[in-house]
Amino acid sequence: MDVTGAIRVARLSDVGLHRDHNEDALASDLSIGLVILADGMGGYKAGEIASEIAVLMVMADMTEAMQGKRSLLRVKSALLPESEMLIEAVEKANAAIYQISQEQPKCAGMGTTLVTGIFTDNKLIVGHIGDSRLYRLRDKLLTQLTEDHSLIQEQINSGEITEEQAKESNNKNLVTRALGIDVEVELELHEHDVQVNDVYLLCSDGLTDMVTDDEIRIILLEAGANTERASVNLIRFANKQGGNDNISVVIAYVKKEFSSKRRWVKALLGNAKK
Repeated sequence: MDVTGAIRVARLSDVGLHRDHNEDALASDLSIGLVILADGMGGYKAGEIASEIAVLMVMADMTEAMQGKRSLLRVKSALLPESEMLIEAVEKANAAIYQISQEQPKCAGMGTTLVTGIFTDNKLIVGHIGDSRLYRLRDKLLTQLTEDHSLIQEQINSGEITEEQAKESNNKNLVTRALGIDVEVELELHEHDVQVNDVYLLCSDGLTDMVTDDEIRIILLEAGANTERASVNLIRFANKQGGNDNISVVIAYVKKEFSSKRRWVKALLGNAKK
């Protein structure tokens, strides 16, 4: 749904201090309520290709689907229609990246993480693959809404290591799930209620490897509703801490409620008065 008047978004990406090119890709389209970020991996510039394909294909497919140009394949499902659309869009992107990686030697083994959100009817549908994250700041509390698909997260979950030990691990960037690596990939989906004044942050690990969750919280709190300021300050701080990787953020601030049902009611009332 169109949330242009209800949500303010800022996007920013930086190559960092130690990389010669940027393999992150990000986009947003409030006319369909979509925000998206991908962090590519692979051989020379192959990661850049994978992340760009992922973002462009998902954006294009979601735009077509949400404009009603295509019927859903899974008609009997408990999922919201937007979730179904997103699953299908990600499946197509995965197939395209995988095919190119098999056919083009320079792209062999390429893949990408993906984190995306769809704002609809005062809810946020979150889908992710890999270790790019989505956070929510609400009432001064920062909550990570995604769980990394990574070796280190599996070790934490199994009790092999603590979160403190994980910070010093050499396995930080080993993902267990990525787009384009295999013929099929599972998109993890969750649905969250949205409140006015919520702040949502999508980011690559170039941010979270350099900046702690508490530091992220403080920077977002200081910026308030100013998403542009928040994005600049987050990337500036990550570079100040070392800037070891590409750093990308998409920040969404919820200005007011966005319910399609409310619009229908207003339309009906308006017609009744005529």
